[in-house]
Amino acid sequence: MNEKDDPKAFTDGIVTARTCDSCGHHEIGLVTQTGAYVPFKPGMKIRVSENGLGSGKYSDSEPLPAHPDILADVRGYMKSRVILTAAELDFFTELDGNNVSAKNLADKLGLNERATTRILDCLVTYDLIEKKSGGYRTTEVGSQLSSRHPESVLPMVKHMNVIWENWSRLTDAVKNGTHPDLKPVVDSRSREEQEAFIGAMHVAARRLSVKIADAFDLSPFRKLLDIGGGSGIYTIAFLKKNPKLKAVIFDLEDVIPISQEKIRQENLEKSVGFVSGNFYTDKLPFGCDLALLSAIIHQNSPEQNVKLYRNIFRALDSGGILLIRDHIMDTSRTKPPAGALFALNMLVNTPAGDTYTFDEVKHDLETAGFVKVRLIRSGMKMDCLVEAGKP
Repeated sequence: MNEKDDPKAFTDGIVTARTCDSCGHHEIGLVTQTGAYVPFKPGMKIRVSENGLGSGKYSDSEPLPAHPDILADVRGYMKSRVILTAAELDFFTELDGNNVSAKNLADKLGLNERATTRILDCLVTYDLIEKKSGGYRTTEVGSQLSSRHPESVLPMVKHMNVIWENWSRLTDAVKNGTHPDLKPVVDSRSREEQEAFIGAMHVAARRLSVKIADAFDLSPFRKLLDIGGGSGIYTIAFLKKNPKLKAVIFDLEDVIPISQEKIRQENLEKSVGFVSGNFYTDKLPFGCDLALLSAIIHQNSPEQNVKLYRNIFRALDSGGILLIRDHIMDTSRTKPPAGALFALNMLVNTPAGDTYTFDEVKHDLETAGFVKVRLIRSGMKMDCLVEAGKP
């Protein structure tokens, strides 16, 4: 810093790096005391101390922005739509390990060449695709969106594509209290949508299921009832944590083959049974001392949850435990922030789903007969745990 520079002309903050919301490039800047983000730009004078604190000012009369760039947040949907469309058309898989021209990609997929070129060029600015020698190739980051990646997030992105249309009707839902032309998140007639949803839940739970299994003492239990178990990812995590545990996965008839395949891949066939049915209308299997409701209650109304809790209460062994994993909101309904946003996700994608406070969950569980209801884990993601016992 030049000695002539007035220290008061500098804005102090924490030096940080982030991905630009507008273009996807990585950038460095300051987070000020007000929470505003100030990107470093040509013409700014910077001073940085050893503890990571920094200050910056422009060399001319241009003032530093006092607030976050709200329009960058508003424009965020554009970037999302570009990535969703590319994933829907499977660009990232087609370009994974291959340098392909826009013309060849468009011809193979039956697309318009000009439009394909434009979306590929945009993906280059997001560092998801690289452009070399007139061709395009998926980057290391972008390869996570390829079906060939061992931990591909493509199923989750395909699920987001399914719910895009419902989200576009949020204004109508706010006016009317519900989505007037609700499209089911999973069309039972569409195997593709069903597999996308189950695949999305599997992707979301790969690491979280292990954390949940580690956070809960499974040693006292003999047999798990995984209700709406989907791919069986939580059953897998629980059985790996406690190899003596047996399990039953209960889900819709069309979902069970997916569960069976995932369990087979983990060599757990001897420890897991499968029962098909609808937990809203069918009785649950008896003989289990631990029941799991993982990411289920948010899709239901309170009345539906009480009915489901009663169904579980009847099936569970005396002295058994019901474990619920979901967003559990604080009394202000603003924390965790992800739960506040997810409540809107339920508003536009379900007839009456919501996120619930602990007191609301406790009330409904006690209405169904459960006792000793406790919040045993809080978290910022969908990683809260509620435990309830059957006398």
